Amino acid sequence: MIAIINGQFYNEDTLVNGQTIFIEDGKINRITDERVPSGYEIVDAAGDYIGAAFIDLQIYGSGGNLFSAYPTAATLKQMDEDLLSKGTTGFLACVATNSPEIVYQCLDAAKEYRKEAKGFLGLHLEGPYINAKRKGAHVEEYIYKASLEEVKRLLDYGEGTIKMMTIAAELQDEEVINYLLDEGIVLSLGHSDADFSEATAAYDSGFKTTTHLFNAMPSIHHRAPNLPVAVFSHPTAMASIIADGTHVDLEMVKMTYKVMKDRLFLITDAVTECGIGPYQHQLKGNKFVTPDGTLSGSNITLLQAVQNCVQYCDISLSQALRLASTNPARLMGLAENKGALSIGKDADLLFLSPELKLTKVFVKGLHI
Repeated sequence: MIAIINGQFYNEDTLVNGQTIFIEDGKINRITDERVPSGYEIVDAAGDYIGAAFIDLQIYGSGGNLFSAYPTAATLKQMDEDLLSKGTTGFLACVATNSPEIVYQCLDAAKEYRKEAKGFLGLHLEGPYINAKRKGAHVEEYIYKASLEEVKRLLDYGEGTIKMMTIAAELQDEEVINYLLDEGIVLSLGHSDADFSEATAAYDSGFKTTTHLFNAMPSIHHRAPNLPVAVFSHPTAMASIIADGTHVDLEMVKMTYKVMKDRLFLITDAVTECGIGPYQHQLKGNKFVTPDGTLSGSNITLLQAVQNCVQYCDISLSQALRLASTNPARLMGLAENKGALSIGKDADLLFLSPELKLTKVFVKGLHI
């Protein structure tokens, strides 16, 4: 049993001080101003901000090998451990458009590793069912239209490890989309050339979110509203965004938050340096590019994204923390246990200094 004292945290947008957070059996048991009874280990937050730990729904690698280049349980463990140290206690390992052989090796790795996973939540398949017109850094030879038979085989083999898929809805058959939705897959509209009507129809049909808003999709145009305008206008559709200032200018992040509020969430889309396979990421300055110079994944952590939101985007700390925790948890149906510092939730917590530097991470009440 743990009692966290001398911290400050947000209840919605109100900063709370003078309360003790009591943790029992890996859960937040109560939050009160009572004296700490005997039998509790006392953790002194020393004035740090305390918040729900981060959840990253799109990341390709962290701490070493790129997952798709080394699709093993060992790579997932490496990602898990590295991300925990950075305050991310939940993540979807992302697999870009690739050969069936690599995709199935990733599924094997996910099935093997989930038995010992701490923060690994499953897989996000970003492709191959995307639009080649908006391929970005994806390899065109592996892009194709889905068939119902194939997606059934894919999900059966995955045995529940596939949690999210990025798809260009405008190119897929209705029976494929309906099957994926019936199987509980979170569908994200991305690498898509959808116009306003096509994107709106996708959201109305059950697509819950949008992959890395503004990247690999049409740009906003005042005479031809398209995918970004559709997600802005839709009452429930969400979107992820890479707040690194490279993939999306931070003024655009500021504007987008003003429009979307809690329908927006942060991802890293982060990669690691890699010199083998179809996705060879080279670090040039502070960004990753492919050998032909195409911008690829990011070189950012979720904490850096939160810091950028606070420093450059007129987003308060309480709001920025929700973009990296509460909102992705809600999207994935995890909000009952994760994504907020409140009674009954998992004690997945991070401590941030007044300068927003990470000082401590707890996973289900255990300090790592």
